[in-house]
Parts: sequence; C-alpha cells; structure tokens
Amino acid sequence: MVTKSVPRPPPIPPGPGQESVWDYPRPPRIEPTSKRIQVFHQGHLIVDTREAYRVLETAHPPVYYVPPESVQLPCLQATFQEMECRWKGRAILCNVEGPGFHLRHAAWSFIDPMPAFLAIQYYIAFHAHLLEKCLVEGEQVAPQPGGYYGGWITADVVGPFKGDVGTLDW
Repeated sequence: MVTKSVPRPPPIPPGPGQESVWDYPRPPRIEPTSKRIQVFHQGHLIVDTREAYRVLETAHPPVYYVPPESVQLPCLQATFQEMECRWKGRAILCNVEGPGFHLRHAAWSFIDPMPAFLAIQYYIAFHAHLLEKCLVEGEQVAPQPGGYYGGWITADVVGPFKGDVGTLDW
C-alpha cells in the first residue's frame, strides 16, 4: 500500500523561550543537556538524570538519550532486533521490564554509532508513547506522532512535527 504524502503546513513561529524544529539541522546535531530527565512506568522510577544528550533533527522534536547508569531499575533487556539510521548508525532495540510490566521495544541504544554520535554510544532513548510518564524539567512530554520516531514534545518546542502518516518525506 502506498501512502500519499501530506503537504507540510508552514512552520509555527516560535514564541519567547521556544525553538522551532524547522530550525534544527539535517543531518542531526547532538548536544548535552542538564535538564532533568525522568521516566516512570506503573509508578516505578526508571530514569532520573541531569546528564543526558538531546539529538536535534529537522522536523523532529528532540530525542533524549540518558546514560545507562541513570537507569534505576535493572529493567532493560536488549533484543536481537536492530535498526539503522543513516545519520546516527546502528542501534539495538530494548524491552523495558519491571514489576508487573514488559514493554516490547520501548527503548533503543546506538551500539555502533557514526563518528559524530559517539557521545551517545550505549546511551538509552525511550518511546514516550509506551511509558506511563516521561518528564523534562518536570513537564510531562507528548510523544512524537506516529509511534515510530522517539521525539519528546514539550512546551518549548513547536512544529509541525514529522511522524504521522504521509509526513515521511518532510
């Protein structure tokens, strides 16, 4: 089945303290962030760190990568399923497990990154749409549309965002 492309609406002008994802670069850029990143599921704290990176790419909300030592529960289970990003390299998908839950492919980690992304090697990113709550500086994020990409939308980021059906060529 071929999906028709959806015309991209004009970028939303950023307000004070906001960024437009249409000002992010392609290829993507990586930058450290000291913002507090927290991930919860079924009331269990999975991640709490101020030592993350964010990856910024045109049309995508930031994807946050946390250091493996910031994962609070012994809950990551690497799978044998991999994905390839032409910009960032080869990643492995991870299940997130804890008391009473098993979330298939809820996280991923670049095990063989491209040279520009070596800083996030083995760091972990989480799909917000599969977890109870993901926070940036205490603000609950909205997941990037579509369920495939892992961007986290906060009030300081404006779109439109790539991810929904028909937006893959944006």
